Amino acid sequence: MSPPATVPAEPGPFPLPEGKVALLVIDMQRDFLLPGGFGESLGNDVGQLQQVVPPLARLLEVAREAGLLVIHTREGHLPDLSDCPPAKLRRGSPSQRIGDPGPYGRILVRGEFGHDIVDELAPMAGEPVIDKPGKGAFYATGLQELLEAAGITHLLVTGVTTEVCVHTTVREANDRGFDCLVLSDCVGSYFPDFQRVGLQMVSAQGGIFGWVSDSASLLPVLLPSLLPPSAPVPSTV
Repeated sequence: MSPPATVPAEPGPFPLPEGKVALLVIDMQRDFLLPGGFGESLGNDVGQLQQVVPPLARLLEVAREAGLLVIHTREGHLPDLSDCPPAKLRRGSPSQRIGDPGPYGRILVRGEFGHDIVDELAPMAGEPVIDKPGKGAFYATGLQELLEAAGITHLLVTGVTTEVCVHTTVREANDRGFDCLVLSDCVGSYFPDFQRVGLQMVSAQGGIFGWVSDSASLLPVLLPSLLPPSAPVPSTV
């Protein structure tokens, strides 16, 4: 059996064992990314997150062509907010809170327009969508069971925001024995300093939570046909 393909990464090459890799797309929702949504109501510059969309859309296209399992997540709550702890409702000083009416429907409520994923990254039929009430994608969801049933051991992690839902999910995955590669240009934060430090924290101390690379390094490994003609062809996933 040939060794798995690897992606150049920090702190070292990240393996892509055949049939064991999934792409996780975290919370690329209208409420977080679009002007007037919940993210902007917190005083954030949504333009920082919108930069993630083009490289992530390309990665999504290639991952589908390569036959990877693609999983999307959405943070949000039941219409009666029974799964939203009072502490979460109170926290921060937004002009609008979870459940309040917003320009895209009730904020972070399942079934509302703003709760759903932006059009450019819309899930295809058959791609699992995990609705999560917390920051981490494993909390109160069936994500672990889904991954185990599919034989997944390695995750390509993308989405927003780097320091909150992405970081929480990577830490949860690490504790459950999954290896995670965070794609730096496919995750985003409202705050450039948080983006930089959040990525450094993942790969620090020999990869304490995981690995960090970028989509330009990953794409030709997923699809060797994307390599320039003179470049060596890596083994495929």
